[in-house]
Amino acid sequence: MKSKLVDSPIGCLELLATDSALCGLNWAHQHARPQNRSNDSRFDGRSRILEQASEELQLYFEGKLQVFTVPCAPEGTPFQRQVWSVLETISWGKTLTYKTVANALNKPSAARAVGTAIGKNPLPIFIPCHRVIGSNGSLTGFSGGMDIKRELLALENEQYDLSL
Repeated sequence: MKSKLVDSPIGCLELLATDSALCGLNWAHQHARPQNRSNDSRFDGRSRILEQASEELQLYFEGKLQVFTVPCAPEGTPFQRQVWSVLETISWGKTLTYKTVANALNKPSAARAVGTAIGKNPLPIFIPCHRVIGSNGSLTGFSGGMDIKRELLALENEQYDLSL
C-alpha cells in the first residue's frame, strides 16, 4: 500500500493505492492529523497511480477534468461494488437520487441499503457519491461533510441553493 497527502481547495486529502490501482481517499480534516507514514516502507508515496490520481484531482478542482481515468479498485461487498458502479455513471453536473440508484440496480425498495453502501464508498470524488441527493432534491449525508458536498456540487455547476 502506498499513501500520499494532497492539498486541495477542500483541504488535505490522503490517497491510498496499490501498485496497480487507487483504493482509498481519506478526508484528513476528519482526523487530528493524518498518520505520518514516511518511516513506514509499506506506505512509500512514490507511485505512478498516486501521481496520476493527484494530477487528476488538481485538474478536477480547476474544472478541467470531468471524468477520472486513474485505475480504481475499491474494496467492498458485491452489493456495494454494484452501487459504486452506478455512481460512476453519473456525469459531471448531474445528480441521481438514492431511489434512482436503487432502481438502476433493479432493487426499487433498496434506497436505504443504497445509502448505506454509498456511505461506505472508499473513493469519494473518484466514485462520485456527492452526486447522490434525496428524493426531494435535498442534499443528504456525505463522508466529507455537507459543506464539502456543497462545494463539489457547486464546482460541477449543479444548481442548488448552496446556503441550505
